[in-house]
Amino acid sequence: MTRAWSYSSIKTFEQCPKKYYHLKVAKDFKDEGGEAAQYGTEAHEAAENFVKHGTPIPPKYAVIAPAAAAVAAMPGEKHTELKLGVGRVRDEDGIWCYRPCDFFHPNVWWRGIVDVLVTNGAKARMLDYKTGKSSRYADLKQLDLMAGAVFVHFPEVMQIKSGLAFVVPGDFVPKVHNRLEMNQYLNVFNKQLAQLDQAHAADVWNPISGPLCGWCPVTTCQHHRPRRR
Repeated sequence: MTRAWSYSSIKTFEQCPKKYYHLKVAKDFKDEGGEAAQYGTEAHEAAENFVKHGTPIPPKYAVIAPAAAAVAAMPGEKHTELKLGVGRVRDEDGIWCYRPCDFFHPNVWWRGIVDVLVTNGAKARMLDYKTGKSSRYADLKQLDLMAGAVFVHFPEVMQIKSGLAFVVPGDFVPKVHNRLEMNQYLNVFNKQLAQLDQAHAADVWNPISGPLCGWCPVTTCQHHRPRRR
C-alpha cells in the first residue's frame, strides 16, 4: 500500500504515534496551530510575494526581509513554495528507484514544499525559512529530503547549497548536497517509516508523554494537560 508522507508527518509520528493516528489516520482531531504558526505562514507568504513580484514586505514580517532580499539578488531561475512529489518503484534487482511525481498523484510516496529554490545550470541554492526563536534543534534531515526531491525533479542539477534560515535570531544552518548521494538523502527516515508501517499493520499507536503535550490537539489522550500560560 502506498502511503504518502512528508517531513512534518513523520516528525509527528516520532513525537507521538497516538497523535499521528488521530491527525493522519482517524482524522478525528485537527491541529489548528497557534499564533506562532500563523505568523510563520504569513511571513512565508510575504517573502514569496517579495521574491516573485517585488511586493514590499510589511513591517510586521521585517525579520524575514534580509533573507528574502538575498534570495531576490541570486542569479538563476527562482522557484518559491515549490510543491514536489516523489514516487518510487523497485527495479528488476529489487532496488528502489525514485521518480518525479505530481504532488497529488494517487501513487505519490513523499511530498514536500520547498520555500525557495534557485537553479542555475548544474548548481542550485535551496532555502527553508524558519520563524522560530532558536536554531538549537535545527534538523538537517529536512534539507536532505528536499535536496533529494530536487535532484529527482531537476536532472541537470548536480550540487545544491542548502540552508535553514532562522530569521528571528539571524542564524543560518548550511549544508551542501551532491547528486551522487540522492538516494541516501531520500532514505534518511527509513527506520521511522518501517516503524510507521508496523504501527499500521498492528493498528497499535502508543502515546508518548513529553513537553509538547500541552500543545497537542488530541484532548482525549491520557497525557493531555492544559497548556501552561
